[in-house]
Amino acid sequence: MKQLYDTTNKLAGKYSKPERPIKDKECKPITEIQQQRNRWVEYFEELLNRPAPTNPPDIGAAHIDLL
Repeated sequence: MKQLYDTTNKLAGKYSKPERPIKDKECKPITEIQQQRNRWVEYFEELLNRPAPTNPPDIGAAHIDLL
């Protein structure tokens, strides 16, 4: 079975999904690979570098042992 799998992969070649454009902040599609990478960097920098919330939620301890 492994030999069949390996042979099929060799014959099929490397499969890759077609590139799918992402959107910039103005919802316009970005098709260039480097611009897409730059947009992902920008997105994650904004996502991960948010300021701490000014009013954190007041969540009490559980009344039962959850483990």
